[in-house]
Amino acid sequence: MTKAKEMEKIKNSIKKCRKCNIYKTRKNPVFGYGSINAEILFIGEAPGYSEDIQGLPFIGRAGKLLNELLESINLKREDVYIANIIKCRPPNNRNPLKSEISHCKDYLEKQIEIIKPKIVVPFGNFASSFVFKKYDLKIDKISKIHGKVFNNNKSSKNIKIIPLFHPAVAIYNPNKKSILLNDFKIIKKYK
Repeated sequence: MTKAKEMEKIKNSIKKCRKCNIYKTRKNPVFGYGSINAEILFIGEAPGYSEDIQGLPFIGRAGKLLNELLESINLKREDVYIANIIKCRPPNNRNPLKSEISHCKDYLEKQIEIIKPKIVVPFGNFASSFVFKKYDLKIDKISKIHGKVFNNNKSSKNIKIIPLFHPAVAIYNPNKKSILLNDFKIIKKYK
């Protein structure tokens, strides 16, 4: 089966998913976006309002900032892949529950297997916790590990893991934007 067909199969499974109660309040599941051959995979925690309406990841205010950050290292959305741990917007934009992450993680893990990225960039604490657990790495607060490069030696393919602050943090705290810009330069070194 081709990568595209495998991704389509996962997408159809997500559309039908009823593993947790979020499906009752979602408008659209947010599967992911970008190149299925991307070397860089960005992972957020959950869709927000705009993402829920349009069914695409990172298209609200944080998405506009993500576009700017990508451009700062000469990349576009089409060059990378962008996904979330959970595929549906939690009610009132609350944090995802552990049970919701547990129900949804298989979809993301399948996306990772298909894409086979060289670099995985988790945004924020939830995504970083998920990625670090997946690759048997010791997690710490995002404020301590952002912009650092971790090697995954768990699989035969050496994947660089570079946790970053979530772009939304710079919307509420403009001082974080310069940190994000600097951290994106680290991604550029490895792409």
